[in-house]
Amino acid sequence: MTYEAVITYEEAVQRIQSIGLLPLAPLFADYPSLSSLTPKEHWHKDDEFDPWLWRSRLAEEGIAAYGKFIKKKALLVSSEYFPWVHRLLADSRTIKEQYEAGLLSREAFKLHALVAEQEGIDGRALRSQAGFGAKEDKKTFDRGLLDLQGCAAIVISGTKEKEGLAEGKVAWNSSAYETAGHWMERHGIKPFEGSVAEARELLVTQLQQHASPAALSSIAKALGIRGI
Repeated sequence: MTYEAVITYEEAVQRIQSIGLLPLAPLFADYPSLSSLTPKEHWHKDDEFDPWLWRSRLAEEGIAAYGKFIKKKALLVSSEYFPWVHRLLADSRTIKEQYEAGLLSREAFKLHALVAEQEGIDGRALRSQAGFGAKEDKKTFDRGLLDLQGCAAIVISGTKEKEGLAEGKVAWNSSAYETAGHWMERHGIKPFEGSVAEARELLVTQLQQHASPAALSSIAKALGIRGI
């Protein structure tokens, strides 16, 4: 399928609302990504046409949920699609029950508790408070975050600038994290109350309108949907 190029933030909003799922980088066969739809020269320019900045704005404005939900890769999911995707990825048990059942690591459980206590917490603060500030602990910290995003327990809700910098000093903005439930509630997005099978059917029906058979098969496989 052919997809038109995206130049402005408003066009990105329209595209995500139309197709529902948009990876930052190529992820699914025969399917677009934000990087493939936008001019390469626009990236990391720190202006209104910079797609790298859009990802945070889309999450902050509730246009799309943002996180490494699939294959540990960053994905934007429209506010319409996210309740279905959340239903497919999330476990029906509580985080504590998942931890006690051995489905979540101690690190992931600890990180989730901190995020739930401080919704929108800055990633630097989260790492420090969780006790993963040492250089050798970064992989453990990152793995815990990936586990929580993979089961749609948390989302990246935006970015935060580093505070307390001396004049003239600069630093990369840090991702902010929020529980998926809180992000949805804050933006007036109702959780899907139907079954996993119903969520799957609704998602596939919508995707069929915008994805080729190859793309649909690739997305379905990534989401654990069989029979496509």
